[in-house]
Amino acid sequence: MQPIFLEPVFQSKIWGGERLHSVFGFDLPSNQIGEDWAISAHPHGVSVVQNGEFKGKKLNELWEQHQELFNHSKVAKFPLLIKILDAEADLSVQVHPDDAYALEHENERGKTECWYIIDAEPGAEIIYGHTAKTREELKDMIAAKEWDKLFRRVPVKKGDFYFVPSGTIHAIGKGILILETQQSSDTTYRLYDYDRRDNEGNLRELHLKQSIDVTTVPAIDPKNNFEVEKFGSSTVTKLVSSAFFSVNKWEVMTDLTIGLTADYTLATVVEGSGKLTVGDHTYPLAAGSSFILPYGIKTVEITGNLTLITSNSEE
Repeated sequence: MQPIFLEPVFQSKIWGGERLHSVFGFDLPSNQIGEDWAISAHPHGVSVVQNGEFKGKKLNELWEQHQELFNHSKVAKFPLLIKILDAEADLSVQVHPDDAYALEHENERGKTECWYIIDAEPGAEIIYGHTAKTREELKDMIAAKEWDKLFRRVPVKKGDFYFVPSGTIHAIGKGILILETQQSSDTTYRLYDYDRRDNEGNLRELHLKQSIDVTTVPAIDPKNNFEVEKFGSSTVTKLVSSAFFSVNKWEVMTDLTIGLTADYTLATVVEGSGKLTVGDHTYPLAAGSSFILPYGIKTVEITGNLTLITSNSEE
């Protein structure tokens, strides 16, 4: 059983830039790339396998045709989506629905997500939550466009982590590079966009009714409760465990040997370089590398000086 390395899928965004090239060396199709869909079976951007017997196959095809790789999951579609986002400018302020609302109105899953801050410029901040105490107050503040009063701004720095459940008003600010783990959904309700216009001069669409419908009121602040385990000089930190996914940070200093108990593990190198050894085979790892460790791989060894964000589906 081999690790499954995946080609990046780039998404052009009005707020994107070129850091995915300068930081990870990716060959970008334009100078306005906002997202690398690093591990994706979503129809809006499907990952393709880089190596091994499945080279050239799409991830959704593996999910449908080779369930032995995923311990015969009972979930109909690949459940997670891993992205790297480059915010050259502020993202729109948005909120995501839960599964029930999204399935009824959008015919796809909702979106709970989380962010690991790979890097942030001095003074960078996110919007994370709101101040309204009731839904009526939320409606009134939106109608009056009291955005500075409504949105809560939080300064961020490299290495920070934020859990963003569905119903959370949020936005990634300018100068932030993040690794995002989320449910496999592309449903986003845009609440505010700084009166920004698209490349054709049109104001971008807002979704005020849907945003009011799905926002959690009052806002709930998830508390981080990191669990840290030492492996010699290396560290494994559980960042979050939710109904949809668990996310860990593997900080490798020289070497890390770790046993795998999940049905399959998703991994992205966010910093540094090294090597991955599975059985008798060794694979190079560089910042930006993304791969799946399928069912059947029980132990891996990673050597070098690097940081990986890994995740497992909890469904």
